[in-house]
Amino acid sequence: MFSEFAFGIFEESIRNYHIEDEVDQPFENQYPKNDIAHLLYRKNWIDTVQWHYEDIIRYPDIEPKKALEIKRKIDASNQDRTDLVEYIDSFFLDKYRSVKILKNATINTESPAWALDRLSILALKIYHMKVEVERTDAAKEHIEKCTAKLMVLQEQKKDLSMAIDQLLADIEAGRKFMKVYKQMKMYNDEELNPVLRAQK
Repeated sequence: MFSEFAFGIFEESIRNYHIEDEVDQPFENQYPKNDIAHLLYRKNWIDTVQWHYEDIIRYPDIEPKKALEIKRKIDASNQDRTDLVEYIDSFFLDKYRSVKILKNATINTESPAWALDRLSILALKIYHMKVEVERTDAAKEHIEKCTAKLMVLQEQKKDLSMAIDQLLADIEAGRKFMKVYKQMKMYNDEELNPVLRAQK
C-alpha cells in the first residue's frame, strides 16, 4: 500500500534527522530525483526541521532578534512545504492522467498530497510521543498520559493510511478525480501583501 511505503520514508527521514538533531545540519537525499521517494523524504525533512524550529521559538528567554530569525525561517519552511505538496500532487496527476473518469465520479475534499502531508506530521507526532513514553526521568502519570495519547495517534495513523489508500484506489479506478488548486499564498508576494507593497 502506498501509505505504508510513504510512512516508512517519513520514519527514515525522522530517524536520520535525529542522528545530529540540529536544525542547521546539512540535508542529504539518497533517493533519485525522479523517484517519488525523493519528494516524500524531502517533504518530511522540511516538516521535521520546522517541528524543531517551533520548539526553539517557544524558549521563554529567547532574544527578540533570534525569535524573528526563527520566525522568518518558519515562514520560508512553510513555503517549501507547500511547494513540495504541489510537486507530489503533480506526480499523482501525471500517474493517473490516462485514467478514464467515470460519469458519476466525485472529487475529494483534499488531494492525495495534502493527505500525505498530514501523514508526515502524524509520523512526527508518533515519534516524539514515543520518546515521551520511553523517558526514564518522567513521572508515572506523565508516562501513562503519553501512552494513552500514543495509542490515539496510532489509531489516527491506521485510519488516515486507510483513507489515503482508498482515495488512490478510487482515483485509479476513475471513481474520484483530482483537481488541484495552487495555494496562492499572499503574504510573501510584494504585490498582494499591502505591508510589502508599501515598502516598494
